[in-house]
Amino acid sequence: MIVAATETDISMVEGEMSEVSEAEMLEAIKFANEAIKVQINAIKEFAIKAGLKPKREYCHELNDPALKEAVHKATYDKVYAVAKQGNPNKNERKVAFKAVLTEYKATYTADELKDREALINKYYHDVEYDAVRQATLDTQIRLDGRKTNQIRPIWSEVGYLPAAHGSAIFQRGETQSLTTVTLGTGKDAQLIDGAFYRGETKFILHYNFPGFSTGEAKPNRGVGRREVGHGNLAMRALSKVVPTDTPYTVRVVSDILESNGSSSMATVCAGTLALMDAGVKIAKPVTGIAMGLITNDKGQYAVLSDILGDEDHLGDMDFKICGTKDGITAVQMDLKVNGLPYEVMEKALAQAREGRLHIMGEIMKTIDAPRADYNENVPRFEVIIIPQEFIGAIIGPGGKVIQDIQKKTGATISITEVDNSGRVEIFAEKLEDLKAAVARIKAIVAIPEVGETYEAKVKSIMPYGAFVEFMPGKEGLLHISEYDWKRIDSLEGLVKEGDMVNVKYIGTDPKNGKAKLSRKALIAKPEAAAEENKA
Repeated sequence: MIVAATETDISMVEGEMSEVSEAEMLEAIKFANEAIKVQINAIKEFAIKAGLKPKREYCHELNDPALKEAVHKATYDKVYAVAKQGNPNKNERKVAFKAVLTEYKATYTADELKDREALINKYYHDVEYDAVRQATLDTQIRLDGRKTNQIRPIWSEVGYLPAAHGSAIFQRGETQSLTTVTLGTGKDAQLIDGAFYRGETKFILHYNFPGFSTGEAKPNRGVGRREVGHGNLAMRALSKVVPTDTPYTVRVVSDILESNGSSSMATVCAGTLALMDAGVKIAKPVTGIAMGLITNDKGQYAVLSDILGDEDHLGDMDFKICGTKDGITAVQMDLKVNGLPYEVMEKALAQAREGRLHIMGEIMKTIDAPRADYNENVPRFEVIIIPQEFIGAIIGPGGKVIQDIQKKTGATISITEVDNSGRVEIFAEKLEDLKAAVARIKAIVAIPEVGETYEAKVKSIMPYGAFVEFMPGKEGLLHISEYDWKRIDSLEGLVKEGDMVNVKYIGTDPKNGKAKLSRKALIAKPEAAAEENKA
């Protein structure tokens, strides 16, 4: 975790963990705060020794105290009344608040507004900030009519996109995420070239936040701070339950179709559903919730579960907590006040756990565990570990063998050397193609058994016998003395290249390690045959 704090209060927390309890996380934050106090004291000592003094205060804004008072007096009660209505519709609330401002502006002439409109807008925002917060503190009822610990209605569905490897749609209130899962080979792993780490990752999550999700019309260009930060939080939350030995590279993409608070947490929930729909064997489902806070200078405060966009904007805290039923996997907390006392944080964590488990119960009504088998759209994957000496046989001269397998089966094959063995990864779109490629490879690496009979293909004829391929990629000598019981001076006229002949594997030549094959071992001796005829 990364923790920022003052001497007395916490200001920011961000991090990931392996299913720790709320008590453990709080203890870790307290431990960090003690270390921060040491740093703060060192900064103070440095400032004294360096002779540093506070700089003078400066405000570049123009202010009109009389106008500020007039705006407050004329609009506060009306804004407070709108806030108390508890309207669950974001757009209707927005229209109602704007109507109060429009009504007040109508008391001025066009010429007066030219000079005052910017300040009126600013002071009205302050009124809205104060009135909405105070209404929540007074009534413990929020902008959309919910209680402080109440979660918005939840709807979810899996298999929403028919051709995706895995997909899910998750909606909570006016926030909706459509998430897809795509499974690829090890070649699809993301390369990482960071300041402190170079390597690759096989779990990738991308978060997209188009303008239309909040009713804006703007071009979709490169990702910004929001997409990077929210996507990273969701990725860390889910990565803790994705098995490290999964043969696939897993890519999760969340497209936010509608947003009114906690879209990153909707991504976590939709991601869990989509992973289970794809058949990825996650350890446990993960859900997330965003907690808010409203305080005043009188000591009043309200901890809010599943905050709206307006509550994020007008509130004092955005505390996102993700985890399984057994513990927290990722957190991110930003504060807009000087600090957060530990007792308030403890209450927020306890309330978040209740909300998280409620959301967990709702999504598990849709799907409660990963599918027994991968989704029918998922490409099939198998790993075979082979002896090191067979790597060359699978590749073939100039890659001829492996290219032929890939061409005829449609599979993708990659071979890496690991711990003096060969790791063969076979990836195919269809199960039958995978089976065909696996059969070809297993035939190449199969070890012949003494006494077994094989159908061999004549590759070349020599004066002393014929070289035959009795298994894929495996050749042996059928010596002229092993062709028949009667003496033969040459195989010319008996067999030719391309002919098929049954042979018995009788062992390995100790001198050169070549396979020894016999045709005559499959033919009864002439004397034995004669005795059988007499009988």
